[in-house]
Amino acid sequence: MKTEMDFEELMDEAYGLPNGPAKLGMLEEAARVADVNGMEEEAYEARSEIVETATFCGYPMKALIAFSWQLGKFDQQPEEYDEETLMWSYKWILGKLSSFPEVSRDKIMELLEDFGQRFKSFGYSERSYWYYRFRISMDLGELEEAGSSYAKFRTMDRDFMSDCEACEQDEMMRYFILTGDDEKVLEMAKPILKGRMSCAEIPHLTLSEILMPLYRLGRTAEADKHQQKGYRLIKGQNDFVRSFAEQMDYLARTNPAKGIDVLEESLVFAMNNEDPFAKMLFYARTAPLLRRWADESPEYRLRLPASFPYEGDPGDLHKLADYFAGYAQAAADKYDQRNGNRHVSSLLG
Repeated sequence: MKTEMDFEELMDEAYGLPNGPAKLGMLEEAARVADVNGMEEEAYEARSEIVETATFCGYPMKALIAFSWQLGKFDQQPEEYDEETLMWSYKWILGKLSSFPEVSRDKIMELLEDFGQRFKSFGYSERSYWYYRFRISMDLGELEEAGSSYAKFRTMDRDFMSDCEACEQDEMMRYFILTGDDEKVLEMAKPILKGRMSCAEIPHLTLSEILMPLYRLGRTAEADKHQQKGYRLIKGQNDFVRSFAEQMDYLARTNPAKGIDVLEESLVFAMNNEDPFAKMLFYARTAPLLRRWADESPEYRLRLPASFPYEGDPGDLHKLADYFAGYAQAAADKYDQRNGNRHVSSLLG
């Protein structure tokens, strides 16, 4: 009885915490307690929560490991576990899978098809399958396939297993960012910017994503307002490393001093983040920002986190920029090799 209380106490405490390392640690301890004491149902519950929490606080590798356990346990005894919980976990994993270049394209597509077959067998709308095919195609740089899946999923009915409308709208907006249609990006962003669509991550993501389209269209006054509002929403949060990168991309062109502030405040989140794609983008956007700042303030010494693995002089901003650029290009090369194209490298320019 004491063991069960220990598990329940850990879970209760975890449920009372916001997403973050503390909650994740509590859930991992709950899973360990359940494993040690042969509490399979409780172990499944804890890992389901780990998948969700880790996905949304910058620990996708922990999410992948927990999901692998969860999926294996479900397939051993499908009558014992809830398929709805499993399929939500599956969706979150599919959304992160392509961020790991060591996962082959064949494996990603195999899991996507497995997800689709399971969704169909449980009687859910196929909209989610085509929506995730759309997202994965974008991640792999297969924009023609993404366009076909985009057209298809929008014709299908939503159900309770669909992603929220705000998240779907943001992903559709991302498609037009990748195809270079800035006017269409802003058209897609309108319902989010007007507050008609929102969720836990929207408009947080959107406000940073639209900065460069606005800049290219010459609408910098509007972009400045969104930059300030967007940064207030994401500041200090581990799950928004890509958004920090987008903020720096814009600020390097318009206000590099503020860009340096963003860099120094968020570098610790990038260096410790488990999402290698987000980290690559952050490092890629850091390099031109440092070069621009070196021209304006050549005596500046960047404040690096104490554990940052750079042995050079943080006052030599050009060399530091080379370090970040080299890291980002090496990471992009791995994605290009996996994807069979130069899509990811093209994002660094």
